[in-house]
Amino acid sequence: MAKTAGFQSPWWRRLGLLALLLILGGGLTYLDQRGEDQQESATSNTAGGEPDYYLEDASMTRFDAQGRAYQRLDTPRLVHTPADDVIRTETPHGYLIDDQQRQWQVTSDTGQLSRGGEQLTLEGNARLVQPEQAWSLETQTLHYDNREAHAWSDTSSVLRQHDQRMRGDRFDAWIDEDRMRLTDNVQGYLPQQSQSQQSQSQQSEDQGS
Repeated sequence: MAKTAGFQSPWWRRLGLLALLLILGGGLTYLDQRGEDQQESATSNTAGGEPDYYLEDASMTRFDAQGRAYQRLDTPRLVHTPADDVIRTETPHGYLIDDQQRQWQVTSDTGQLSRGGEQLTLEGNARLVQPEQAWSLETQTLHYDNREAHAWSDTSSVLRQHDQRMRGDRFDAWIDEDRMRLTDNVQGYLPQQSQSQQSQSQQSEDQGS
């Protein structure tokens, strides 16, 4: 009678196969957890806790009780956190609209809207541009209170108009009054006008008088 020889794997081969399966299982678990962590950080990496919604390529316009627009912001990403009721935006670009419907342009690296949109805070390379006289403000942090139509900064601010510039430690502007103020350690650069510019300025003053 013919005998069939049974083949048995050496113990070290079976042990190596078991170790390989354990390594593969652990690697898959790590990748799954890492993917979940990255997804959570993309939506909840904010100071206000877990967001309840976020929008991409968002355009937001706010209106007063009379239905007139007073604020508009465009942003590639917008996140709202219900714990503090704050809307956070990335690289916002928008306009503050005064009582004459003039649009004051604002930009920054990040922005926050609180108190139901009444309080706007712009952080990082914040900029405010006046619509008619074309002066512009550059600062690190810019605040705006819609109830008082008041924009201000407690960080070093540079005010520019044409080739003139002034720097101060505090800036205030009341957009409904078209009035601004630069205070505390104010320094300025006001280049001298050429004779042709002076004569043109004088002619403009004579015509306006």
